[in-house]
Amino acid sequence: MAPTPLTRQIAARIVDYIREERTPRGTRLAERTLADHLRVSRSPVRSALRLLQDDGVVAVADRGGYTVLRTADQLDDVTAAGGTDTEGDEQVYLRIAADRLDGHLPDRVTENGLTRRYGLTPAQLARLLRRINAEGWLERLPGYGWEFQRTLTSLRSYEDSYRFRLIIEPAAMREPTFVLDRHAVEQVRAQQQELVDGRIFSIGNVELFDVNRSFHEAVIGCCGNSFLVDGLVRVNNLRRLVEYRRALPRDRAVVRCREHVVIADLLLAGDVGAAADHMQVHLRTAAVEKVSGDQ
Repeated sequence: MAPTPLTRQIAARIVDYIREERTPRGTRLAERTLADHLRVSRSPVRSALRLLQDDGVVAVADRGGYTVLRTADQLDDVTAAGGTDTEGDEQVYLRIAADRLDGHLPDRVTENGLTRRYGLTPAQLARLLRRINAEGWLERLPGYGWEFQRTLTSLRSYEDSYRFRLIIEPAAMREPTFVLDRHAVEQVRAQQQELVDGRIFSIGNVELFDVNRSFHEAVIGCCGNSFLVDGLVRVNNLRRLVEYRRALPRDRAVVRCREHVVIADLLLAGDVGAAADHMQVHLRTAAVEKVSGDQ
């Protein structure tokens, strides 16, 4: 079975962790430590480590778990100077996203074409391709080139994505198999509280989307139904680019983050029914605000 976009995204973040921490070869990677660092549950971390084993980045340890096999110097996203141009990468990333959303990039592209169009170094190109691939909107073609995956572009499809979420997210919370992953919900609640406390006014739309996405995926991840979980992951991948443009003004977005905190508190208090009711209202309100375009 092919790895899910979420697995690829977590795998890319683990590689970043190895690079940034300059983790020596042979270092044991604890699932709990990685989950805490990345603010996700242990399940996607476990899947990501298996994927990285296949890629030769980590190896199975003698007593179980995984150890680092390839060090930072052996990872292809490290520049010759040992650093990265994070700000420059972000600007190019947003240009690529905008060009794709506006139809200025074809379905299939080559590395040489992207390098020429955006004036990239080989290291920049490698980092950007890995990031976009991990997010699930660009896939490598067999042999040569890359292909952009389908994303939401019309207002109708965007509205349909919210109606889909209104159907599955509250329902998933009411499933008899729903078992609270307390650690995961506590982690995403802490992220939302940081936004409410003021961080929301200093981050970009890309990071805001990722933080809010993590909240919803952590909640639905408790339902125990892989089809429902995968359904939300897929629709989140599809709506990523359009969300960068339809993000709410921060004074209104912070209200939605407060609602996330309330939902998390209800779940942690054991009132799953009330949490599901709040989720229904939350999604309906967000849909009206974003689809209306009155921003």
